[in-house]
Amino acid sequence: MGSRAIRLYELRQNNLKGFDLSLPFHKVIAITGVSGSGKSSLALDTLYAEGQRRYVETFSAYARQFLERMPRPKVRRIENIPPAIAIEQVNPVKNSRSTVGTLTEINHFVKMLFYREATPYCPNCGRPIIVSTPQQAARDLMDKALDRAVVITAPVRVKKDFRFLVEGLVQAGYYRVWEKGRIQPLQELSEREMVEVVIDRLKLNMHSEGRLLDSLERAFALGWGEVLIYEGQDVVEKYSAEHGCPYCGTVLSPRNPNLFSFNSPVGACPECHGFGRVIDIDWDLVVPNPKLSIKEGAVKVFEAPAAWEEREDLLRFCRGQGIPLGKPWETLPQEAKQSILFGKGHWYGVKGFFDWLETKRYKAHVRIFLSRYRAYLTCPQCHGTRFTKEALIYKLDGCNIAKLYGLPIGDAFQFMEQLAGERFDVASRLLFQEIRRRLLYLCNVGLDYLTLDRQSRTLSGGEVARAMLTRALASSLVETLYILDEPSRGLHARDVSRVVQTLRRLSNQKNTVCVVEHDPQIILSSDFVAELGPGAGERGGRLVFTGSPSDLLQKETITGSYLAGRSRPTHTLSQTQGPPESFIIIEGASENNLKDINVSIPKGRLTVITGVSGSGKSTLLELVLFRGATRQKGLPTERPGRCRQIKGLEDVQEVILVDQSPVGRTPRANPATYLKLYDGVRKALASTEEARERGLSPSAFSFN
Repeated sequence: MGSRAIRLYELRQNNLKGFDLSLPFHKVIAITGVSGSGKSSLALDTLYAEGQRRYVETFSAYARQFLERMPRPKVRRIENIPPAIAIEQVNPVKNSRSTVGTLTEINHFVKMLFYREATPYCPNCGRPIIVSTPQQAARDLMDKALDRAVVITAPVRVKKDFRFLVEGLVQAGYYRVWEKGRIQPLQELSEREMVEVVIDRLKLNMHSEGRLLDSLERAFALGWGEVLIYEGQDVVEKYSAEHGCPYCGTVLSPRNPNLFSFNSPVGACPECHGFGRVIDIDWDLVVPNPKLSIKEGAVKVFEAPAAWEEREDLLRFCRGQGIPLGKPWETLPQEAKQSILFGKGHWYGVKGFFDWLETKRYKAHVRIFLSRYRAYLTCPQCHGTRFTKEALIYKLDGCNIAKLYGLPIGDAFQFMEQLAGERFDVASRLLFQEIRRRLLYLCNVGLDYLTLDRQSRTLSGGEVARAMLTRALASSLVETLYILDEPSRGLHARDVSRVVQTLRRLSNQKNTVCVVEHDPQIILSSDFVAELGPGAGERGGRLVFTGSPSDLLQKETITGSYLAGRSRPTHTLSQTQGPPESFIIIEGASENNLKDINVSIPKGRLTVITGVSGSGKSTLLELVLFRGATRQKGLPTERPGRCRQIKGLEDVQEVILVDQSPVGRTPRANPATYLKLYDGVRKALASTEEARERGLSPSAFSFN
């Protein structure tokens, strides 16, 4: 191995059987073996725990109290271990404010780039709002009106007395004003609130450039930062030294970096506070089945026994308005639906009923009742962008910050490629290059289909791991030990090579990369392989091979035999014979990137939905099918994905989603408590003769 290696002696963490191991520095190391053989015990519970523990010990006692303390692993000695960073196969993000952009830290650089380089556009007239100086105004006029005669005026507002203003202008040497498209003497002007003082009239050419600059400086000073340029009788240009539109008078607040952050009160939408969603009444929960009539209980909120009076009021209102009680809700006119939901005349409507319940929220059962009909809905003010209206008027090449965050990362990278970074100053060019570099890393690991405003908590474990991998690569750390737990999980085989290239970049930066992996492509692409086994649990925990991937192919280990093709899976799934009798049919699925597709899923069969990363698999299964089926069963859930209808759920009694989220939320949980195995054990122990003699109930045998 050479002298530069991480050396571990007598590893006994969990099921590890006391072996010694040397891992080379600055290489990609694959730790493999059957499930339960001790890979995570070696990588996470030993290497990461000791590397993190030693790094934390370098801080002061005061700083250490704020950092995570890792327990010392069961090992006799570890030599030469660098500071460690773990990227695990779980999604640790639970905060709704966290997005792909904040997770990868791209948002910080985009915020500063927009602060320095974005141009605001007037929300009223659409013109760019540029804070002008006399020098900028002079250059602009020489470009636009060369060889043309212009009149330069300065608007002066009357603050107290009109005659006092006229006397002051005369004493300052200004005798002419612009009035109704022509120049008039100041003394002939009638009293008014604003006076346009003529500063100069000249023909623009190369010889008058100095005179133009001098006149503009005097105009900016006299007009308190406002200058008007006339050609003939029409205004051709308006310049302002203030942060506002000189044409329509719109005034903006001073530019602030926090204006471009939805995690700051300055830039966050005041309605949703930067979350992009608000909790409000979901009318699809109020009327879950539009095929029912009002008499059959279409308005579910009035079907509760305690709401019998409101139901009678609704029936009385419908009879008075001539609204048919026996027709399905979906066939009623839109005006009738709006009247029932939002009220009309003496009828308070379903909305009025909810408003009345809001006054009773101090009662627990009322809060529970209201929660059944509420859901997270897109914010009506910012439409899900999270930003204030003022932040969205700033644009780079016609693209505001919310639009940039809403682009797929691949498209965002193309936008940055087209955005000429050479036009920026040195500081802005550094921001531009960092954004482009991080977007390129995300594309390289197969995440080009995500958007920067995608909530981090909605990502799969594999997507989070690859996003964190790009952040590690962009941080440019050296002499660091990176521990990755199956970064290829959830990744299509086409994109695995991209992850391999990223791991190579990390090791080329003088880092040691340790990967817990089953994927053959990553194992064979590594520099060093350590296989644990031979079995799982007590039958595992031994070091069965260390060396290069080429040497592994020659060894008769489980992994080596499968990689070399000498072994094949012994268990295969037997396919059900005969065509399926019925189907669950999804018609017109068009959520996210789904293109109005129809899908038929056979009942009583195992159906696999596959495709490259970002093709819409999770959107179809979770957003469209699971949420849509749950909503059809009358159960509360978030808004289902868009589709025309889902048919064939009549004989489906329950809909269960099994995803990658952890099943336990407490340290007390274990597989036996989750599967409720302890219930039977406790009852059996409580039924014994000794337990009955001591008066022990089943709860006496519970550690909870």
